[in-house]
Amino acid sequence: MTILDAVITGVKELLSNPLRSFLTLLGLIIGVSSVIIMVAVGQGAQEGVKAQIIGLGSDLTFVRPAATNNQQTGARGQAGSGLTLLASDADAIKEASLPGVIGVVPQLNFNAQAISGSNNQGVGIVGTTADYAPVRNLEPDYGRFINTQDVERKALSIALGSEVGKSLFPDNDGVGKTVRLSFAGGRVGFNFRVVGVMAPQGGRGEGSQDDYVFIPVPTLQSRIAFLRNPQGDININQITIRSDPTVDQGIVKDEVTKFLLRHHAVTEPDFTIQTQNELISAQEEVNATLSILLGSIAGISLIVGAIGVMNIMLVSVVERTKEIGIRRAVGATANDIATQFIIEALTVSIVGGALGILLGVGVATGVGGQQLMGQELNTVIKLWSIGLASGVAVSVGFISGVYPAFKAANVDPIVALRSA
Repeated sequence: MTILDAVITGVKELLSNPLRSFLTLLGLIIGVSSVIIMVAVGQGAQEGVKAQIIGLGSDLTFVRPAATNNQQTGARGQAGSGLTLLASDADAIKEASLPGVIGVVPQLNFNAQAISGSNNQGVGIVGTTADYAPVRNLEPDYGRFINTQDVERKALSIALGSEVGKSLFPDNDGVGKTVRLSFAGGRVGFNFRVVGVMAPQGGRGEGSQDDYVFIPVPTLQSRIAFLRNPQGDININQITIRSDPTVDQGIVKDEVTKFLLRHHAVTEPDFTIQTQNELISAQEEVNATLSILLGSIAGISLIVGAIGVMNIMLVSVVERTKEIGIRRAVGATANDIATQFIIEALTVSIVGGALGILLGVGVATGVGGQQLMGQELNTVIKLWSIGLASGVAVSVGFISGVYPAFKAANVDPIVALRSA
């Protein structure tokens, strides 16, 4: 019997018991498609996070406050609480002209309610300087970003992220109009004049500036007393540093670290510093682990499918005992019988794998861009995941066919003919 004959025989066996064959194939189809879908979701999450980090800008280094002990109470503040990093630190780094540093901006973040007429929206506030736009790759859709004059005059000027602009001014006529920012549950509020609306950046979370508004940090310092420390400076959440793309970010990180240690007159850092590349690497590790976990969960379905293939082949051996006996009687060797059953098992697995690939690619493509719990679900179909699923399906067919093939090859032809 040739390989082609064995394949044809395998297909005939599938068609002769359609319900049993369907249930067997279903396990493989679900297993293969699950691997493709799960990997696509994991890869989509990885690409999405990477895009968010890249959306922050390019060649960036982030300095944030570290956890500190309160000298009066002994209480330990959380990292990022803003107790160890000041707006003046950003000015000092900028004035120091450190090697590789081409832009430095302070960043004070908190939430508020933005109101214009009958329109209102919860927004994230970024108190910063005019250099924020070039450092973070922000471009105006119309109008402008806050400028140096706004910062120096501590003006009540505000630039809106694209989503905020659309919500408050659907007709794209926000420049020159008033937006009221309400803080602290409505107990504090100021009217700001809109100077511009930024072009969409896309993405989610911190990687997107579309849901933020931008105001001069000195404006916050002068008008909101509880943001100032006893020295009159303002605690900030972050300093963002843009470096020369020709200079290694590690060098910039080391220079900034040494400078801030001297500037703060400390021997141990009271701040944390992380480069954009380090952020990307950390997120890639997390998402790679997620992809492996999702793929492993999906792989359980393939194991179930393998059991199904082995089961149908064992049943086939019992049902075809007479055929095995006749073939052995006319000269077929044990290897011929074993080869036939292995090829038939492979045929079942290849058919199930092919259908699983079609289903997996279709579902992964269909769910991409859909909303899940308020978040857009991104999927990225990788060729290697299809290859992996195909390889596993073929391997499942071979492994699942070995034992039934061995059992078929060892059927005594005399016993087989008698039982017939």
